Amino acid sequence: MSERTYDLIVIGAGPVGENVADRAVQGGLTVAIVESELVGGECSYWACMPSKGLLRAGAALRAARAVDGAKQAVTGDVDVAGVLRRRDTLTSDWNDSSQVEWLQGAGVDLVRGHGRLTGRKRVSVTDADGAVTELVARHAVAVCTGSAALLPDVPGLAEVGAWTSREATAVQEVPGSLAIVGGGVVAAEMATAFVDLGSEVTLIARSRLLGPMEPFAGDLVAQSLTERGARVLLHTDLVSAQRVDGQVELELSNGTRVRADEVLVATGRVPRTDDLGLDAVELTPGSWLDVDDTMLVRGSDWLYAVGDVNHRALLTHQGKYQARAAGDVIAARATGGAVDDAPWGTHVATADHAAVPQVTFTDPEVASIGETEATARAAGRSIRVLDYDLSWVAGASTRSDAYAGQARAIVDEDHGVLIGATFVGADVGELLHAATIAVVGEVPLTRLWHAVPAYPTLSEVWLRFLETYGRPTV
Repeated sequence: MSERTYDLIVIGAGPVGENVADRAVQGGLTVAIVESELVGGECSYWACMPSKGLLRAGAALRAARAVDGAKQAVTGDVDVAGVLRRRDTLTSDWNDSSQVEWLQGAGVDLVRGHGRLTGRKRVSVTDADGAVTELVARHAVAVCTGSAALLPDVPGLAEVGAWTSREATAVQEVPGSLAIVGGGVVAAEMATAFVDLGSEVTLIARSRLLGPMEPFAGDLVAQSLTERGARVLLHTDLVSAQRVDGQVELELSNGTRVRADEVLVATGRVPRTDDLGLDAVELTPGSWLDVDDTMLVRGSDWLYAVGDVNHRALLTHQGKYQARAAGDVIAARATGGAVDDAPWGTHVATADHAAVPQVTFTDPEVASIGETEATARAAGRSIRVLDYDLSWVAGASTRSDAYAGQARAIVDEDHGVLIGATFVGADVGELLHAATIAVVGEVPLTRLWHAVPAYPTLSEVWLRFLETYGRPTV
């Protein structure tokens, strides 16, 4: 058994852990990062990157078919082998050598194996051969272990070999039929992808599709999936599952049964903290870790939890945002620097509270930031809702012969600023950062009149929002 000492120990070498480590090294600290799987984590190999690889070919094909002059050149459907080949390229064939090289170049030491907390500022790492390395932190330990798919307690589900998002995004042979249980982002995106890949898809959701978002977003995605041949069963629960003649048979709450070659369960996430040694530091194994805006676990002066594991915003870009804050603040506290007055404002992560942007890569695409009408009204805010049909924007007609989409902005009437926006339609993800800047920057509507959108683009919807709202008073 060997023992090494560093200023900071990071558990988990996904994008979040990598960014915590990098920022701390830039702040002058020595850092070790612990990883039991692949450096680059869930996003690089089983989530963001492979899922978008599976989705892109279908989106490109539909875009070509929506334009006269281009659709005549489209002579076939998505080539499945080509899609999987491109997905493999995006995941580097599940080889993390380039990520390891980046860590080395950044000055971060990699320790392979499963890390567990064994006491204050102590981490024990067991590698694949059973060898143990003891790591000691002078200043801090950052838990960046992320989350895993939740498998609900449904009779028979564990026994039928249900897929999670990992099996779906790493698929090597596309099933002839696929049942998807869940109504969130993963379920909707994978339904879109597997319809593109030729599977017969049945989506089963216990409520409406994309429930936390504006209702029209889920409605338009469900309509599109149905029109493309998927079966969408909303307000339906899964009662039981079993294998029958090689297929999965699902019993549903409406009394019907669904059969498919495979079943994908996408019903939520759980923290990867069950085998982390939390009990050694008086925390509950398997729990989410509650943190302040510097990502410091409440009640601790040395343990940080960054990314999905703190349950603030389960999105890669938000985890990386938290990581920049955490890495900076750990370095500042270790070196006696100021924590709360950094000129670049990265020592605290406050965007997770009300300004989380998200793109759902379905057909149509959904982009959202901040409050919905429902959440704003539930919070008692005085709001005005601005709705606009995106097909009326000139940029939409140049993009597609039959563009369909919807946009909504939520205005805080007390302050005259935007507090939320949702866009649904082809390529609307590229509208989102403008909305994010408006929300985070609390840009008054009176100033937005002077941010002139280029013509003809989808961004002209910003002018239409303002015209709907009315002339500024100042």
